Formats: sequence, structure tokens, C-alpha cells
Amino acid sequence: MATISKFSRDKINKDNPIFSQIRSTIETTFYGNNVIKINSLKEAYKLAKNSPGTIVTDMPVYKPEEIGLDENAKILLFNDGGVTGRTAAARRIVGEPSIDSSKYAEIIRESVYNTRYRKMYHAESFIGLDKNFMVRAHLLIPEGFENILYNWLLNFQYMTEGYVNMYKESIKLENEGDIYILSVPDWKDEKNPLGLSIFDPVHNCACILGMKYFGEHKKGTLTLAWGIANRNGYASCHGGLKRYNLNNNNKYTIGVFGLSGSGKSTITHEKHNGKYDITILHDDAYIISTENGSSIALEPSYFDKTQDYPLNSEANKYLITVQNCGATIDEDGKCVIVTEDIRNGNGRAIKSKLWADIRVDKIEEPVDAIVWLMKDPSLPPVLKINDPILAAVMGATLATKRSSAERLANNVDKDALVIECYANPFRTYPLVDDYNKFKELFQKRNVDCYIFNTGFFLDKKVPKEVTLNSLELIVEGKAKFKPWGSFSNIELLKIDDFPVNMEDSNYINELQNSINYRIQFLESTKGGRNELPEEALDVLYKMKEELKGE
Repeated sequence: MATISKFSRDKINKDNPIFSQIRSTIETTFYGNNVIKINSLKEAYKLAKNSPGTIVTDMPVYKPEEIGLDENAKILLFNDGGVTGRTAAARRIVGEPSIDSSKYAEIIRESVYNTRYRKMYHAESFIGLDKNFMVRAHLLIPEGFENILYNWLLNFQYMTEGYVNMYKESIKLENEGDIYILSVPDWKDEKNPLGLSIFDPVHNCACILGMKYFGEHKKGTLTLAWGIANRNGYASCHGGLKRYNLNNNNKYTIGVFGLSGSGKSTITHEKHNGKYDITILHDDAYIISTENGSSIALEPSYFDKTQDYPLNSEANKYLITVQNCGATIDEDGKCVIVTEDIRNGNGRAIKSKLWADIRVDKIEEPVDAIVWLMKDPSLPPVLKINDPILAAVMGATLATKRSSAERLANNVDKDALVIECYANPFRTYPLVDDYNKFKELFQKRNVDCYIFNTGFFLDKKVPKEVTLNSLELIVEGKAKFKPWGSFSNIELLKIDDFPVNMEDSNYINELQNSINYRIQFLESTKGGRNELPEEALDVLYKMKEELKGE
């Protein structure tokens, strides 16, 4: 099996690399006499349905028996309260220089102690949907938060006979224990008003305290799974991946990387009005093998925004649960959801795997292209990067804007340009690991690299139609790129509605600031866990010098 769940007695000692102070504290909690094991998705549904505050809508789950539910299952709605997004400021990563693990171990011990009079639920799932990469994950959460547990089982792969057998045949990952996550959503502490997400990534465990938003549990689990993948020969990807099955048995596989709201789900699920035969891997979480370039999905379902889907949208047919949305009564007296973020920002839903009828769990063909989705107003809508080092660096300095999926501290400007390396704010390992893996894909596997600006170019919004049309040209091999000014390794796709004037001094100044912003970011990482090789800075300084030639 992939991850280690049981140990021979001679391996249960302080020299076993799987054990740590925090892991032992968290795992021990799972064996308390106040813990109830949840053994099926149907059991989890009944708990969530009967949990106080759950809205049982009159909207049926589509083909419920195909996803493990009873035939009369309904879409469940549950709302969290004031917080409707992830809180990055609450994350603490053991192993970072500023983190005192013994301090946080004490906080976890006290949190565990205070759960002893509560009924706790234990659920298990698989992360990774192919025998080449599967890990077992465990969640422990108190009574009263059954909807989080149900959503967690829906989001990842709950135990079925087929997947249990696949797991038995999966590749064993040496020195990797199961993932253990303890959650106490109603935890409160005056010193940590935003809550705490404490990760011990090397030992595959986390404690989520004071956070009711399901996204914390989804991304917290993925944080640990991506770390395991990174240690075992995979590039960890927060993005979408699809394959275009073209004429004459030709195929074109493309991965898009971006934060929530960047367009990665839109691009991944776009069917181009039936113009192409398309296969989808996933729109949020997958891994790419550095050995053969194949890709594996980590999740079966989709955690999607409801903002762009009115009640009558066809996509809503595939909803299983909904979070942070309204409800009302339709003309037939049925209780239905109110979407489009009328109630609050970042309304969310879990959609079943059936949403994408062209879905697979693994794509054997090596990826052909990687697209960094940015919201940097100095960048034209579509660029092609022809240097492997610069391609990896632009991913490491992916510039974007914060989204409604995040809960920001009071002093953070949500409209400010920020760098989110490889669009993955959930990375717990050194940045150079991602840098080397992506550079290898560009350098040794000849993967093409593009940048799509899905925000504004200067003061003009780039509509999704421009992005999708450009993507079609690339897939069909019809995109005609031309040199971009004096840059030696970047090309521009000419788009009539978005002229690029390299003789405009104001524009050149804005572009210069964008390059400097990236340089300053990499300079600030020197001596830290995010430091990159000197070549990363060199290629940006070269870009800066070439711009001076304009």
C-alpha cells in the first residue's frame, strides 16, 4: 500500500522518521473512546442532513447511486457564518525558521484535552486516483460539524471496494505515513483571533483550529498530499489540466495554473461549443510525473464557485452540497438555493464527478504546454516564453490579485498585485523544489510555456472570449507569435483589440516596474527557504536590460 498505517512493534520508536511530537499528539486523538468511525458516505450524508442548521433543499442529487448515495438524496446547504474564505495568515508551517514546534504542540495538546467530553467523528479517504499515487487520509472533527465531514468525503475519494482494491495494489511510498488532520472549528483563542492551521508537513499531519470554512479542510489536506508528491517524484499542481484529442490521433495536453478566480476552472471545463474532442483530468489539484510526464488527479469532485451559475444553470444539476449561499421558495413551493453571491461573497458548491462526462483520473500522455494565468496589467493578453529558465521563473513569480476565496487580514489590500509562486499558496516545501521540477519539464521534456493575462491589460479588461480564442489557435497550431519588442526569449500573440505600444514611455515604465517587482521578490528570498538559484535573478536582470533597448 502507498502510505503506512500500521507498524511492527520494533519500528515504533523515536528513530522512526514517520513519528514526531505533533504527529503523535494528533494521531493519538483518533483512538479516544469518544471517537466514532464513519464507514460510508451514506452514513455521513445522514449525519449532515440531521445536523442543526442544515438546509435540506428540494433539489435532488443527480444520479446519487452512482456517487455512493441513496436514490432520494437531496442537495444540502450549510452556511458558515461571517467567514467565507481561507485565512492564509493563520497558517503555521513546522520547519520554517520562525516556528517553535513545541509551542504549537502544546496548543494542540490543550485543544485535544478540551475535546474529551465531545463526540468526535473519524472519516477516511484516498488522495490520488491512480495506483501510481494514492495516499490514505484521516479527518477527526467534533459533533456539530457533520457538514464539513460530509463535504470532505465528497471532495476526496471515499472508501469503495474498487478504490480499496486499487489502494492495495498502489505503489508503496517509503517513510510516508497516512495523513492525519484534527479539526476543532469552534476553537477560540484571544491571541489567535483568526484561528490557527498548524502543519507538520514532513510528518503528514495538521491541526485546524477555529476555522469553519470547508476550503480550509480541502486545501489543508491537499497541502500535505502535495508535499508527499513533491518528495516522491512529482510536480505538485494547483491548476487544471485537459487534453485535446485532435485529428489523425494527435493529442495536445495543456495545464493552466492560477489562483481562484483566475479562470483555471473556466478554461479547464470549456468545451469550445463541441469543436473538439476533449478529456479533462481536473480543474484544481493534480500532479505531473517528472519521470514520464503523465498526470494524476488528486480529487474526484469539484469545489466550485456558485457566483457565475444562476439557479437555472445546467451546471447546477450536478451539485451535491452548497456552502455560503441563500435559499428561497420557488413557485412550486420547493426550497431552492440562491446563488450568484447575493448572500455573501465566495459562495461555493461541491459538484459531482459526473459534471465532466469527459473526465479521467490519469492522462498518460506527457503534458505539451503549461500556462501561467496572471493578472498583471503590464502584460499583454498572451505571451510565449521560449527560455526554460525564464519559463520556470515566471511561474515562480506568478503575479496576480487576491480573490474572494481568501479571508484577508485588516491591513492587506485585496487589489494589490501579489506574487503567488506557481499559483500554489499551499506549498510547505522549499520553492526550489517546484522551480527545478518545472524547469525540467520545460528543458528536458520540451514543454511549451505561455502566460495568459486574464485580468486587465493596462486599463482594459481581457474578456474570456479573447483568452479562449487564443487557446484554440495554440491548440490547432495556428497561433502566430512575433518577437515582443527587444526581448530575446519572449514572443507576443498579436490581438487587434489589445495593441502593444513599445514606444509609449509610460507603458515601458509600467513594464519595468513589473520586472523590478519580480526581482525584488526574488532578492527578498535570499537566505530563506524560498531562495532560488542565481540563474533565476540573472534571467530577470537580462530581461530588464533588454527592455532598456527599447
